Amino acid sequence: MKPAKKYRDFSDLSEEQILALASQADPDAFGVLYDKYAGRIYNYIYYRTGNTLDAEDLTARVFFRAMRHITNYTDRGVPFSAWLYRIAHNLVANWHRDSSRRQEVALEDGYRSSKGDEHPEAALMQSEEQNALLRLIRQLPEERQQLLILKFVEHMSNAEIGEIMDRTEGAIKSLYHRTLLALREEIRKDTSGHFPLEALDGLEEQ
Repeated sequence: MKPAKKYRDFSDLSEEQILALASQADPDAFGVLYDKYAGRIYNYIYYRTGNTLDAEDLTARVFFRAMRHITNYTDRGVPFSAWLYRIAHNLVANWHRDSSRRQEVALEDGYRSSKGDEHPEAALMQSEEQNALLRLIRQLPEERQQLLILKFVEHMSNAEIGEIMDRTEGAIKSLYHRTLLALREEIRKDTSGHFPLEALDGLEEQ
């Protein structure tokens, strides 16, 4: 992904004001939003695909689509970040449905970030245990994958995840509880020795 460029000074404006300018086709305003959210969207897509090149390509598509439809954003009733994640989710879902692709789970290089150490806590995924756990997560239904990545990679609250997944905070809490129970059961049944129950310590219920 391209390094951040120098835009006009928007430091005295709120995000809502920057969004208003971006919706009027102000390229500098949209660039500020891109710099703020590109790393997070890339991280989310990378953990859903396990492929750096496709993550970069899909991230670019997310922001190209957002730029094309930014004038309609104010009518959507969700935070801008949630809107971006919804776009990313749809593009990743299409990526997985493409019959010419296979889900790639090779994460030998560990955590990748297009914006340096923006999320250093995600480095916990680099251990053998955590990579094995992530491979197990990739076998879950799509919505549970999305929930866990938003929860323990992006460290979002249940309310924030609900805005992205278009569910109530209570529904997200319930889904998270069921997902953790399912993961623990799969770990208990596993005989490879790669999945100690301690691997779920980073996924404690919140």
